Amino acid sequence: MFGKKLKSYISLVLLTGILFLTSCDNRQVHQEKKKAFKYNESKGISSLDPAFAKTQTNIWPTHQLYNGLVQINSKMNIVPSIAKSWEVTDSGKTYIFHLRNDVYFHKNPLFGRDSTRIVTAKDFVYSFNRILSPKVASPGSWIFSEVDKTKGTNGFEAKDDTTFVIYLKRPFPGMLGLLTTMYCSVVPKEVVEHYGKDFRSHPVGTGPFMFATWKEGEKLVLIKNPNYFERDTNGAKLPYLDAVDVTFIADKQSEFLEFLQGNIDLISGVTANNKDELLTRDGELKPLYRTKIKMYKQYYLNTEYLGFYLDTTQGENVLLNKYVRKAINYGFDRVKMMKYLRNNVGEPALHGFVPWGMPGYDPSKIKGYEYDQFVAMDYLDSAGYPHGKGLPEITLSTTSDYLDLCEFIQHDLSRIGIRIKINVLNGPTFRSFVAEGKTKFFRGSWIADYPDPENYFSLFYSGNFSPAGPNYTHFYNTTYDSLYNLLFSVISDSLRQAVYYKLDSIIIEEAPVVPLYYDEVIDFLNPNVRGFSVNPMNMLDLKYVRK
Repeated sequence: MFGKKLKSYISLVLLTGILFLTSCDNRQVHQEKKKAFKYNESKGISSLDPAFAKTQTNIWPTHQLYNGLVQINSKMNIVPSIAKSWEVTDSGKTYIFHLRNDVYFHKNPLFGRDSTRIVTAKDFVYSFNRILSPKVASPGSWIFSEVDKTKGTNGFEAKDDTTFVIYLKRPFPGMLGLLTTMYCSVVPKEVVEHYGKDFRSHPVGTGPFMFATWKEGEKLVLIKNPNYFERDTNGAKLPYLDAVDVTFIADKQSEFLEFLQGNIDLISGVTANNKDELLTRDGELKPLYRTKIKMYKQYYLNTEYLGFYLDTTQGENVLLNKYVRKAINYGFDRVKMMKYLRNNVGEPALHGFVPWGMPGYDPSKIKGYEYDQFVAMDYLDSAGYPHGKGLPEITLSTTSDYLDLCEFIQHDLSRIGIRIKINVLNGPTFRSFVAEGKTKFFRGSWIADYPDPENYFSLFYSGNFSPAGPNYTHFYNTTYDSLYNLLFSVISDSLRQAVYYKLDSIIIEEAPVVPLYYDEVIDFLNPNVRGFSVNPMNMLDLKYVRK
């Protein structure tokens, strides 16, 4: 029965693709002649508007549709995009960008007779002010917190069509990195204001692929942008692919079967459904699949953690006791957890909050929490709960994706008298609970928005309390805040490193979080894919991909 349904589903997808390409080109086009990269998004996509590119599920498709001033290459270097060059003046407070004059928006009837137009500096003024607008309510508004809004138009100015200026209140070495986020993509005013909130499903950008069709929950199709401005090293136009097809199969087992049958080109990450099928305990591809599947691995700028909500105004909370938080940190075996639940994909978080691959990561400088139940019990004694006696049950909120990890931790902590109740929530409810402080203990992850350790430390700065900012724990420490603010005036790399270590040491000592592991990018691809690369941001970049 399952096989019949699966065959019917595959036939429907192929038929839909053929019909779409036929109508799109207004002539008969055979699906097999088109080179389309196919991936599945099991969690769905909520918006194709870069102003709402907060989660990876939204970031991947918007990255194909839009460009910003600058971008990050596969080696994590910041390189030109629409800005061909830039300079930083006024002691690091003024950024001047010189734009290309050959970048066009995707064709759209709203542009008039030519159906397109060139991107100018005024488009960036509009796009960045839109991110700041309370009416838009973009979750990315925080990225412009250091912009001097008393200059230009809220800190942005178009000197002429190809000169765009950003004014800062104080030097901020991470500014260029911030500008690589999808929030900072350029969008056309006439299209955005025509569609309003529906721009989410009528996107127009400058990227290597253009929007074609989106039937939410079923299929998203992007097609090649024939006017894309970037070229490869030989001068050939990008992208090489004709299309990108995204499906929305929610069931992970069905997704895996589609991949094995060649109907999906990519599976990113491991799940409980496929890890033991594909990987050995040491995280290597099993011999059965070595000629059938390509595997790519790369350290990932992502720290998985458990967070404590530490707002002191919310009534009694046993987790406000630092010794209880430390007991939890010492009370479970991260190394065993990674081996048996993750097949050693990733690294146990034993050295602070900043993950491997970041400049602030140094195992010799930061000592985190290693498994030691005796030390954990000592901290419970210091907290006034010997062997857990009198300690109330603690509720840990998570989503189903991380249930196995939470159950592992629950089991280990029960041995020392810490009783954990697991509350499994759906994604939207979970995110709402965390942002609004409705759960005192939660599973979290932080993927770098930009390649600078400051991004990780912003999670614990008191000026970033959620829901307006990323400080979901509401951790507050005056010494920490002072050191964090120091990062904005320190330019020297060596001095910044010293501040990084001090900040991470405070996080370990005060324990507002329980670092679980530093993640690893692991992608599985069908062997007919060429030119694919992985990067520490786990950004899907398809403009160099061939099939």
